[in-house]
This record gives sequence, C-alpha cells and structure tokens, in this order.
Amino acid sequence: MEKSKGLDRRRFIKMAALAAGGAAFGGRISFAGAQQTAGKPESPIYPALNNKAEKASSQGLPPLPYAENALEPVISAKTLGFHYGKHHKGYVGNLKKLVAGTEFEDLSLEKIITRTAGKADKTAIFNNAAQTWNHTFYWRSLKPKGGGEPPAVLKRKIEASFGSLDACKKALAAAAMMQFGSGWVWLVLDSGNLKVVKTGNADVPMTAGVKPLLTIDVWEHAYYLDYQNRRADYVAAVLDKLINWDFAAGNLS
Repeated sequence: MEKSKGLDRRRFIKMAALAAGGAAFGGRISFAGAQQTAGKPESPIYPALNNKAEKASSQGLPPLPYAENALEPVISAKTLGFHYGKHHKGYVGNLKKLVAGTEFEDLSLEKIITRTAGKADKTAIFNNAAQTWNHTFYWRSLKPKGGGEPPAVLKRKIEASFGSLDACKKALAAAAMMQFGSGWVWLVLDSGNLKVVKTGNADVPMTAGVKPLLTIDVWEHAYYLDYQNRRADYVAAVLDKLINWDFAAGNLS
C-alpha cells in the first residue's frame, strides 16, 4: 500500500479539493463532484461493523447477503466463489493472525483501521483490516436486480451534486478507469455533498474523514474470470444491473 508523506490525509484532501474544485486529483484518494434525495431507503448498515463493540479478532467471515450465483450473469458464481471464499476469507484469516497478542486484538475492525492508517510499521494489519471491511461493504453495495432508480432521498442528492443520475454513473465509471492498478471506487458523503472517490489498494475513504455510501471493487480478481481486461464492461454492467442504491441511501443518515 502506498503511503501519504508529509501531509495528513484530511488536510491533503481538503487542500486538493479546494485546488481542483472537486475534480480527480493525484495521491491515494481522488474526488469527482456530487449531493442529497426522500424514499424509503434500506436501513443504514456498515455491515463489516455489525457490532462496533465486537472485537475483530473474534469475528469470522461475514456471510454473503445473497447466494453465490445470485449476481449472474453480471458476476458469475465462479468469480464470486473465488472472490469471497478465497480473497475475502484470506484477509479475515490474516487479520486474526496479525492482531493476536497485540494492542489491536480487542479492538473493533473500524478502530483497527483508523489506528493503523498511515503507519508504515502497521501496514500489514491495516491492509488486511481494511480489505476485510471493504469487501463486506462491496457485497452490500450490490444486489440481484439492482441498478435502476435510486430512492428519492438519494436521487435528489445525486441531482444536486452531479446534475443527474446518468452523470453520477459516468463519474463512477470514469473514476474506475482512472484508477491505475488495484483499488476501489466509492460514492461518499463529504460535508453534506456527494462525491466520487477512488482509492488505491486497501485504502478506505473513512480514514480521510468522508463517509462511504457504496463501492465498486476494481481489483482484477473482482472481474477477470468474467471480463478479462475489460474493466469498463464490468463497471458498466454493475452500475446498470447490480448497484444497490437502497444501501447507499440507507448510509446517508
């Protein structure tokens, strides 16, 4: 994982946002403009943190919110099985080993992430904690028969921030293609506005003081078995057919 040097993350983001007017900027996190919408959103859940008081070392692999074949044909059962059963499971297992007998053993997953972010000697713990959180959040960001229109409360914010739902989707797709190598694309809430953020490797927007609403995994293992190097096709299909706007709306509060 790359490390920010000299500036703490929060200052870096605020300064870059002022300089770039909300456009994508270099470094670990980049933004593209967005804002809020009254429907009946899904309950606000940060699923990797089901019980924030529960220590991460005692938690197992969180269950998927649907069957492994439920996202077909956009994401095959084979891809989901490898992604969830190998990659996600691996991060959970690695984290348990890394925090055993350390100061982090009795902390929640969220606290481990925030206390190890940006610390070179804690990179392995941060990477595995953040990837555990990121993947659980990603599964919730998708749903069978997703896409379509967001709940009204979210749609109004999207239109205030991006101008239209289509513009928001285009911003997410563009950020996914701009992310060099492995990483994540996020819709986030920042000071009352919606923005598109891209992060590299295991990085998580909440360490920069913004609230994730949904995410798309753009690590190759998320799509390569189904799409090979066609990341754009994978992202377009997710946005059109799987993205869980109800989950994003629930996370607004």
